[in-house]
Amino acid sequence: MKQCIDDPNDVDWVKFWGERLENKINKDWDKAAPGFYKRTRKDDYQDALFDKLILDKNDTVLDVGCGEGSITIPIAKKVKKVIGVDSSPKMLEYLEKRAIENDVENIETILKPIEEITYEDIGDVDVVVCSRSLNGIIPIDKTLEELNKIANKYVFITIFGPENKKIEKDFENEIGIKTEDFPDYNYFFNIMFNLGIYANIERFDLNNYREYDSIDEAAGNGKFRTDLYNDNEKELLKEYLKRVLTYNEETEKYYNVKDKADWILIWWKQ
Repeated sequence: MKQCIDDPNDVDWVKFWGERLENKINKDWDKAAPGFYKRTRKDDYQDALFDKLILDKNDTVLDVGCGEGSITIPIAKKVKKVIGVDSSPKMLEYLEKRAIENDVENIETILKPIEEITYEDIGDVDVVVCSRSLNGIIPIDKTLEELNKIANKYVFITIFGPENKKIEKDFENEIGIKTEDFPDYNYFFNIMFNLGIYANIERFDLNNYREYDSIDEAAGNGKFRTDLYNDNEKELLKEYLKRVLTYNEETEKYYNVKDKADWILIWWKQ
């Protein structure tokens, strides 16, 4: 028998969030780091994010899940100091390399899983930025509480929107693979509401679709979980991409207008 809930505020959103993630297979971020580092082309996600970030030249910023620094470096050029936290040693190696290449010296790095970040470890900062890093965190309520303590001025978070990974999901549904489906952003909103965090929410209007030099590049760019596919499924993926991607003779690139990121921005002022 299904349980009836009289008050929507009684829904255990944290439990539902965790249940959606309990069978998620964690990505090997050390293995993925070189590919992230090579993708240096600026996209409209970065433009959309920086249009919304409220930063001052005297700010200290905590970049949560900083990765190889694609967001960290441009933030560091606008503020006094950035603390980058990531669970991948290889990602932090590439971040430090990128900082040297950009002559940026105001970044401190901490090797730590996101869910283990605490106020006691970090202390006070002005702004917390979680760019595309909280989708897979299971103790999400505890993590949000700590990040909220750490930030003195603003918190900015981006999480998956409803159309993210569209062609990837279509492919896996087509060949009968269970799609890795993250919790919807409405879970996140309700978790924050129940924590007493009343945030602003908007969807980025991103126009740039992804482009590839070849079918092999499209198959191996990290969006598809090819590390989990067998040889037959990898071949089916290439056939699928040949079918759904269009070749532009002018740019000499392959593309699909639905193959673009979909991100929700969530932010609040302290």
